[in-house]
Formats: sequence, C-alpha cells, structure tokens
Amino acid sequence: MKQHISRALLLAFAAGALAGCSENSWNNDELNGFEVPEPTQVETIEYTMTEADYAAVSSNSANKALAGDAGAAALRAVGSKLCFSDAAPARDYVPAWLGSSSFAYFTLTDGSAVRLTYNTAVTPSEIPAEIESATEYTVSDEDYQTVWGSEDDYIAAFAPSHTASASIPGILLAALPDAAEGDYAVVRYRTSQADPVFSAPSEPEEPGFTLSSVIGTAAVDDDVTINGVVTALCSQGYILTDASGAIFVYCGSKFEENGFSGLAIGDQIVLNGTVAAYNTGLQIANGATFDKAGSQAVSYPAATTFDAASMADIIARTDNALAIYGTMTGTVSVTTDSKGRTNTNIIIDGSAKAQGSPYGMLSADKSKYADGAKVTVTGYLINVAGGRYCNMVATSVAESTASAAATVSSRAATETMPSQAEYAVYTFNGTRWNAATDVVMPSHADYQAMGQRYDNLSDEAPATLLPKFLRAKYPYASEGDVRYVAYFYYASSATTVRCDEYTFNGTDWTPAATVTTQTAQFVRTGGKWIYDPNVTINLPAGKGQEMSTLYYQTCVDWVKAQIDDKTGATYVTSYGNNEYYSGTSAYQGNVDLRAASARAQYAAGYADMTDEQIVATMKQRFESEVMPAALSILHPDAEPIAGVDVIYTINFSAYNGSATTPYVITYKVTGRGQFEFIECTWNSDK
Repeated sequence: MKQHISRALLLAFAAGALAGCSENSWNNDELNGFEVPEPTQVETIEYTMTEADYAAVSSNSANKALAGDAGAAALRAVGSKLCFSDAAPARDYVPAWLGSSSFAYFTLTDGSAVRLTYNTAVTPSEIPAEIESATEYTVSDEDYQTVWGSEDDYIAAFAPSHTASASIPGILLAALPDAAEGDYAVVRYRTSQADPVFSAPSEPEEPGFTLSSVIGTAAVDDDVTINGVVTALCSQGYILTDASGAIFVYCGSKFEENGFSGLAIGDQIVLNGTVAAYNTGLQIANGATFDKAGSQAVSYPAATTFDAASMADIIARTDNALAIYGTMTGTVSVTTDSKGRTNTNIIIDGSAKAQGSPYGMLSADKSKYADGAKVTVTGYLINVAGGRYCNMVATSVAESTASAAATVSSRAATETMPSQAEYAVYTFNGTRWNAATDVVMPSHADYQAMGQRYDNLSDEAPATLLPKFLRAKYPYASEGDVRYVAYFYYASSATTVRCDEYTFNGTDWTPAATVTTQTAQFVRTGGKWIYDPNVTINLPAGKGQEMSTLYYQTCVDWVKAQIDDKTGATYVTSYGNNEYYSGTSAYQGNVDLRAASARAQYAAGYADMTDEQIVATMKQRFESEVMPAALSILHPDAEPIAGVDVIYTINFSAYNGSATTPYVITYKVTGRGQFEFIECTWNSDK
C-alpha cells in the first residue's frame, strides 16, 4: 500500500513539472529520455476471504459482464451465500476481484501469488432429492388380503408369519408396473408383533382337525384331551386355545431352553394332560403330552383392558379361572430382593395394590422391560401371585404410545389385533423392489419417543432430534458411516417427505456439509491474475518429518497390499515402514536406492540384475507405480481442468549409500485422482 501511495505522489510531481514547460522538454533536455519507473511489489501471501470480499466479488463489474444474464443469479449467490459454487466457480470470478482496489493487496505486481482460502458449495447427493420426489404408497386392505391369502381370514397388518420385508417387494411390483431402475418408493404399512388366530378357519390347513370345546368346562384334576392351537409362548410353558377358552400349559423352567418342545404359535396339537390350579389360575399340569396335527394362522379375541378397577377385581377372586386375553399399560418397575433376585413388575396408574407381572419373560423381550419405561403388554393373564401380582404371558410388548393399543380388524368385528404404523423406503433395481439399505425412516414408535404427538416433525425439530434418533438406531456405527433419514415434515398445513444426509464422525451424527473450505493459488502474470491449480509438495529428508512420513508410509502400504500380499514377495521389511520395491522409506524420509540393501531384502526380486539395473528398476517403479498410487490415495479429489495442465511437483531426496541428493519429480493430473509421470531430475544424471 505504501508503494501505491509513493507512486501516486511521484506521478503528481511529474504532472506539476510538466505544467511549466513543453511536453517532455525537461525530460528530453535534462534527463536524456529518463522514464518514471514502475514500482514493483512481488509477494506470495496467504489470504482468507471475508464476508465483504464475497460481496465485492459478486458486485465486481468485470464479473457481472463475465456472468451475463445466464450466470447472474449464481454470481449474486456468491455474495448472499458467502460461497462459490459449480455455477460460479472461484477460478472464474476471483481474478477480476484480485485486480480491483477492493482486494487488500491490489498493488501486487507480476510474479506475485495468492494462496486463497474460500468457501465453496458442496454438490449435494442426488439421493435425498430423489426420495423426496418418490412415489408414496400405502399398503391397502386388498394388499393385506393377498398377503394372507384370504378375503376373510386376514388382518390389515403384517405379522411374524407374513413379514413386511417378504411381502412389500411383490406388492410394489404389482402396484407400480411402470417403475424404472433407480426409482424410490416411500411405503406406509402396519405390523403386529403376534400372529392372529382366526376363530373359525374356513379351510384348515389340516382337513379333519376340529377345535375341541373342552377348556371352557375344565375343572381341577380332570384328565382332558384338547384339540387346540398354541396362541402364546413363554419361558415356562404355553397358552393352548380351543373353541371354548384358553388355558396355560405348564412345562417347567427349561421350556424355552429346550426349544419350546418344538412348538410354535399357530401349531395345532392334540394334548393329553391333567387340569391343575395355581394361584387362582387353572392350568395343565407339567407332564402333559401332545401330538402335532398341523398349523394355522392365529387371531385373538377382543382384548380386556386390565386397568386399576378390573385388576382389583381379579386379585380379589377366590375361584380358579382360565386365562384371560387382554392388555395392560403401565410403568416398569425393576427391583432386586434381599437374595439378589430381580423382580419386574408393571405399575398401573390408579392401582392401589394390583400390579402386572411378566410371567416367563422370553429372552428376546427382556430388554423391553427397562426400569421406568412406559409399556403396553398384550397377552394372557393366567394367575395372581402373592395376592397382588397379575401374571401375564405376553403376546406383544411395546413402548406405550397413543397407538400402542390401536387395533386392526380381521374378518370378524369382534376380532382385533394390536398393530403399529411403520414406514420404509424401497428402491427398484430394474427387476425387484428392495428395502434401501442406507435409508432409514422413523416408525410411529420412534416419533413418539422423540416426543412428537403426530408421526411427523416440524420447525427446527429435525436438526435437534434426528442425530439422537440415529445414535439410538445405530449404536455401533463406525466413523464415516453415511445414512439418509427420510421423515414426514409438517409445514403450511401440509405434510411432505423430507430426506437429510448424515455422516457419523466417530462421536455424533452430523448433517452433510453444504459448504466446504478450499484453498487455491492464483498468480499474477502479464498484468492479470489467473488461477493456478498446480501443487508443490515438499518431502524433506530425515526422521520424524510429518509430510515425508505420510507420503512414504502410504507408498510402503501400497507395496504391501498390491505387490507383497498378491504375489508372495517380501519387498516390505519386517518393520513395515520401508520397502525395496521402489525404495521408499517412511523411517528415513527418503528413497533408498542402495542395490545391496534391495538384494538383501528380497533377492528373488532382483535375480541376475547388476547394481545399476536394480537402481534403474527401483527408480522406474517409484516414478510410474508407487508414487502415482500414493498420490491417488492422498489426493483422490485432484481433477484435470479444461485448458489448464494441472501439475503436481514433488521435492524429495534419495540416498545411494554415500550421499543424500535432492530431486524434483512432476506429475500431470489426467483424471479424478489419476496422475501421469512427466519427469524426474534424477534422470538428468544419465
């Protein structure tokens, strides 16, 4: 800046002198043609753009002319968004600004360079936009009928025997016949945690199997034969249901461990056993035998609501009763008694004494009964322990939500099944619809867990809640993992699908960056500033040199992976920090060209070669294989630029056993992350 002022003063002095005499007379007569010298200011500086700088770039008249009408909006965005973009790249619009007085160092002259740090917009992934514009499909009653194979015996939900993952691909294939490869679909559906039992199957899978009506009249000590269906399992037995009622069949503490005696929900069995009573509950005593007759779909009767009032009546009963199908909602209480035994109970709102108690909790369900959790348990109440604990054999356990007790209708109005709303994204590969593995959608339960009244997010909730949702969904995520979260967003009285990209940084899930920081070089030549994409890398010789260690270790690792591991060679030393395929040494920070050391490390690789041939071979491998590979790994985003040769220059050193000599090697960028050898100064020694 001082030089600029000095120049102005000098010019002012010259103008004043000329006012008193004819043009150039004093110069010609007294200075013999002397001309005022142009001041020079040659510097290399590093500069980070400010908010005012982006505005100056955007308003620069030369840049406006360059942008024209087509690029005017993109140029204005540089000033408003404080970043460059693909539509308005820095290499095009920075030079005019550097040459204007709005740049702090505009007095720099030819030979100067500016290492400029600036923001540029990140090109977003196309996936979120594609999902946001995808077809939305809700699985219909007709679809569920097709899945269950009946217009009568079905529920409007998927279940363990008819899963969403197995059924939805076929549903979408039929519903979206014009789908193209790469298309997405957002699917709404419902799931039930248990299979239905249809009270009167129109076509049993095993003709001739008829449900008995024995359970409804069973009494203690009766020897009974029951034709029934298994409708629930626990770790100590199962619920058997016939046309007249349901009863608990006690099998002992090893029942789950022994594979439930080969039984599954929906199995048709003929049981022979003895009726017993336990804690005012009727049951089949241990030792009963059975024969399987077949299997069928399962539906459940209308569920009794086990609230404070009804449970008070149950614990007061004195007669032995059959199993009662119902649902209870309460808060889980996990305690440990004096003997170290864990007790899990469910505290019902308003209940003075009665509590729910999961009986024979399955291993898969134990994590659902977390202390303090609000849960809804659906299943069979089989007895009352300790005069207050209502034991339940669960058919489903769910986080208590507004829809936890929601039901879907089956063939009969009296038959209901608990179900929950689910959402998923599927993609079409040209032949089949598959669940998108890198896309996740919150379920109804997830929205409730996030504190949302409805199955959507609004305002600033996505930025706050989605990272927490991902942490819970992927507790074992690895750094660098990417997930797309599709969700319903409510705004302006409308709900739409949105999709955001998140990356796991090792600690938190963070939204995909919209702006990144870049550094590029601009040089002044011929009176103008131009973009100079060339890169110079200095690799100083010696131990502990950070840059040298990084680049040479990358070389060594490449040789290990691509040469040694694939061919059985042993060019890499046992220390793993130097190799004699091309001579790179991360330990010494140089290229080791000692033929004797190369031969000692892997003689088979240099059989019948002279020392000179070994050195020449190592040099050629370094030039054309190893260093280009390292550059591709360390500079994967390097790209060629139209009209400009992008050159990477590397200053390095090589050791020949007696001296360490500096050299220069150059590469041209020929494709994204691709480098072509140009020349190396060690070849001038030839």
